[in-house]
Amino acid sequence: MSLYQYDVLVIGSGAAGLTLALQLDSSLRVALLSKSTLNEGCTLYAQGGIAAVLDPEDSIESHINDTLNAGDGLCDATVVRHTVEQAKRAIDGLIDSGVSFSHTDDNNPCSPLHLTQEGGHSNRRVIHAADATGNAIETTLAQQVSARENIDIFEHHIAIDLITRNKLDDSSSDERIMGAYILECNQEKVHIFQASHTVLATGGGSKVYLYTSNPDISTGDGIAMAWRAGCRIANMEFNQFHPTCLYHPQAKSFLVTEAVRGEGGKLQLPNHEPFMQRFDPREELAPRDIVARAIDHEMKRLGVEHLYLDLSFKTPEFIRQHFPMVESRLRSYGFDLCSEPIPVVPAAHYTCGGVITDLQGKTDLSGLYAVGEVAHTGLHGANRMASNSLLECLVFAKSAADAINSSPALAPLSVTIPAWDESRVTDSDEEVVVSHNWDELRRFMWDYVGIVRTTKRLERALRRIELLQSEINEYYSHFRISNNLLELRNLAQVAELIIHSALQRKESRGLHYTLDYPEKSSQASNTILSPDRPWSEN
Repeated sequence: MSLYQYDVLVIGSGAAGLTLALQLDSSLRVALLSKSTLNEGCTLYAQGGIAAVLDPEDSIESHINDTLNAGDGLCDATVVRHTVEQAKRAIDGLIDSGVSFSHTDDNNPCSPLHLTQEGGHSNRRVIHAADATGNAIETTLAQQVSARENIDIFEHHIAIDLITRNKLDDSSSDERIMGAYILECNQEKVHIFQASHTVLATGGGSKVYLYTSNPDISTGDGIAMAWRAGCRIANMEFNQFHPTCLYHPQAKSFLVTEAVRGEGGKLQLPNHEPFMQRFDPREELAPRDIVARAIDHEMKRLGVEHLYLDLSFKTPEFIRQHFPMVESRLRSYGFDLCSEPIPVVPAAHYTCGGVITDLQGKTDLSGLYAVGEVAHTGLHGANRMASNSLLECLVFAKSAADAINSSPALAPLSVTIPAWDESRVTDSDEEVVVSHNWDELRRFMWDYVGIVRTTKRLERALRRIELLQSEINEYYSHFRISNNLLELRNLAQVAELIIHSALQRKESRGLHYTLDYPEKSSQASNTILSPDRPWSEN
């Protein structure tokens, strides 16, 4: 085991983690951890773009109002304004970094930037790099991070738990976070990463569901670790389901970008009849919760496994210019976006709740920050508006970096961090237990805590997760840890938080829709869970 000492420990290498690392003062020694390769993560697969007011006919107030409307009464208006007002600066920073966004004439770099419109937006304000915006951002930022002498990159390292001072020193009331225990996956070794400032940029937990648009690493690690360390968690019942993921047994998690609907794509029943006009006057451009619920309703009503998305009325030249990656990937699965409707289903896409932070990304615990999807800033409320997520990553990463840069030097630690103790555990000969529990968890979350919920389903899920938590904790205490075990442990914790949050909300609002309470309450309030109170008191 090794002890690494840094000024700042950044756990996660998506847009939030990379941006924050680049914004830190060059005098600070930074450790940047990635669960997989540096580029892997949700940012890499983001297709749509970044919402920002760049059109003279658009306005800050319009973007703010659209976000508040999509959030269904639970957005923090101060946070929304802060984020929207910082959007153009964030975009300018990416352009200066070398990110190549699409122009109205891609053969003329002096032509205006091309803006598209997505669900919930009243104007064209989504800047993009064709249909692979996340790839352009992630690869550009990763190259810059790799060139920084003050940043050390650790790939294939997964955090086990945060290290809290008062848990090591019974006489101390200081809840300061001092770093984390980290598993080096390839070597199966546990190391201590000690730092004055620790940043969670670990993304969301959509892998808790059977069907998701997210890569395999989206297992809610930061949310679970922060909860175990003592942070409050908010609004975990609001899980966004993207309406249009490709329905194909080999596609796994291929999302068909919302921009397809923004450019006129029509959702269709199996007989190719449009149906969104029956659910919302905005039709395909309604917010994602409405569209996903409409698709789910029609699939259950008709007893079918998927519906269709049609853009074939556009010219092949238009489709290939605007959606080259989507068109190419669809062809690899045997579909032609230019000539036929594409089979689609909703899939878990974004975690709107998370670790409670302020405008600088600070959590309840001294020295701990959370940025990006792992955090609950108050921006998204009950439903995230399309393309506000990458914007949140950029804006709050900059705010958190500014806070760290201006922080006074912390006093030296007076307590020694003990080594990771494996003296009473053995190698497991029952790894199948982990894979079985993983499958069971994701399936009952999909069946009981999905797009449409009932109290009976949630109570059934709660009984399942309590039993599963008991099995996982017993396994964790007896066997050496592995990447799969850590992710299962974290997913189970995230599932428990989602279920308890959903049971507390006695109304239907935004992404939380329950048949037992179909009406919206007259009072809008956040669901806040605190680890220092029993579930019955939360």
